[in-house]
Amino acid sequence: MRQFIVLGHDAPTTPDFSLDDLAGGAGRLDVLCRCVNSAFFLSHAIREDVEVHLVLRDEVTVRFDGSELRRLNPDERSTAALIRGALEEKAEAIGHMEAESSPGVHISKRGFEAVLEEAARDGTVVQLHEDGDPVADVEPPADPVFVVSDHHDFGDDEESLLADAADARVRLGPELLHADHAITVAHNYLDTEGFTRY
Repeated sequence: MRQFIVLGHDAPTTPDFSLDDLAGGAGRLDVLCRCVNSAFFLSHAIREDVEVHLVLRDEVTVRFDGSELRRLNPDERSTAALIRGALEEKAEAIGHMEAESSPGVHISKRGFEAVLEEAARDGTVVQLHEDGDPVADVEPPADPVFVVSDHHDFGDDEESLLADAADARVRLGPELLHADHAITVAHNYLDTEGFTRY
């Protein structure tokens, strides 16, 4: 299983946002939608062994499960509609218990710490960071949990949590990448067993 935790610092936590203004009025939800699409889409298929946790303002988490996912299309607007649908079901999520809004899309009232703690129990936490070790020098983990931030840097509290939980801190190349591009490169790193098998 591959997991991606994506922190959305400005993302909406209520469904009252326009699907026509994801970059402005919806707190850069466009960035998170691109991350979801990069995590799941292959040319003519969806990666079923992937989960994405979108942590919105450290208040709620929308989880996408590739093994159950339906109605995900490769455009930001339809992905945002799935997120909005999840936020419409937020009242049904009790504490850390999830509510399912559509097949493979779940919402819970969990922040980053709870999501990271649970993911760390099942996998190897890898922080994607510009100051990390070159990814080519790191052995690919069997069940990685990659943690990325949206268009903002990790905050001090997030850095502290990651310092305790991360098994590795890696960078994907010499240039800074957008979060969604970083997810694509991370997949390629795993698909090729550390860039050694093609």
